[in-house]
Amino acid sequence: MSIVDFEKLTDHEPDQIPVIPSPPMANGDCIPTAFDPKQLRAGRLERLRAMMAEQGYAAVVLFDPYNQRYATGSRNMFGYFLRNSTRYIYVPLDGPVILFEYPGSAHVSTWLETIDEARTSKVVWSAVNQRDNLSSDPFGIEIAELIEEHGRGNKKIGLDRCSLNLARSLEAQGLEVFDCMQDTLHCRRIKTPEEIACLAQSMAGAEAAVAEVEAAIKPGVTENDLFATLYGNIIKQGGEFIETRLLSSGPRTNPWFNEASDRVIRPGELVALDTDTIGCHGYYSDFSRTFHVGPGKPSAYQKSLYRMAYDQVHHNMGILKPGMSYREIAESAWKIPERFLDRRYPSIIHGVGMHGETPLVAHHMDFDRFSKDGVLEPGMVVSVESYIGEVGAADGVKLEEEVLVTETGIEKLSRYPFDEALFDREV
Repeated sequence: MSIVDFEKLTDHEPDQIPVIPSPPMANGDCIPTAFDPKQLRAGRLERLRAMMAEQGYAAVVLFDPYNQRYATGSRNMFGYFLRNSTRYIYVPLDGPVILFEYPGSAHVSTWLETIDEARTSKVVWSAVNQRDNLSSDPFGIEIAELIEEHGRGNKKIGLDRCSLNLARSLEAQGLEVFDCMQDTLHCRRIKTPEEIACLAQSMAGAEAAVAEVEAAIKPGVTENDLFATLYGNIIKQGGEFIETRLLSSGPRTNPWFNEASDRVIRPGELVALDTDTIGCHGYYSDFSRTFHVGPGKPSAYQKSLYRMAYDQVHHNMGILKPGMSYREIAESAWKIPERFLDRRYPSIIHGVGMHGETPLVAHHMDFDRFSKDGVLEPGMVVSVESYIGEVGAADGVKLEEEVLVTETGIEKLSRYPFDEALFDREV
């Protein structure tokens, strides 16, 4: 059965939207598997406004579609607005949340209880017919009027992304403009129980899609064939899109980051994939698996790579606990053998929410270049990464698990089995 995304249904009034059920988890897990969409939206908006109060914002104007959805549950032509900053949402610390929408499409979101008012965007089409110089001043004037009405004298406003002209237009109105993207991502690092339920349902859909891919692996199919199977099943499960095309085979598994191609898969090779999926309810599913292509058995070298990747993921999961600093994670992580260091994965763990999020913990030798120290906290969801491949070799293995940080340790969100053919013994 496909997972239905009630957050996207526009023919329901908010008080008619049911609690979304899903099957109970096994083994007495504490991961919630059902949620109330109203409570999901309320909890996220509450966290956002708590951050705003802490940082002293009178309001934020959100152009990023992920932040818009986090604040309100509103979604419209997601891919289009990833590249066109022509839709924005005004969220004051106190006062009405106002959607500035693409013409003719406000009805997609006005049923949401988190949207108090809808207006037409002042910057629509500015990116496609050179209207930036005409739209920026009306944009700045309108937002400044709202700040004057709701800000109680506070002039600090946050923008997560926008053109330079729009920021200057706000400054011309006497507002103090700050980039609030990092503040927003920091706010989003802790997941509410409803968000964790969304992540669990999204993961279930992604795992079902990967099962279809594994069943389709055989000599003669192409990487694109398998990726199409993955993508099609993600959509069937209520998912939205896949951020990358990270599915490769044979010599294209090493180095990592080759995306799916028309290469034909041959017997005895490895097929590796990373889900990178914006799944149902707009939540990310991020786990990786590597499979052996039959007939026949994997080589001893392929098994050794797989065992190392498995050990890396499980060692690094085993050290995670609340209160642990990111630097401590980097220093305590599984030690990569020297010959595999050059092709190490960029991160040990990274955050998961509506996409790959805060934090990103790099390996100890890269920590000061890529990471900022912090503390692992209950309510964070992270993916634990491994890639094992060496320069000059034909094969590489990619494995990854997604876990919830609890009060006492971690709990796995990803449950997809490992390829027993690639072990010398059953795991």
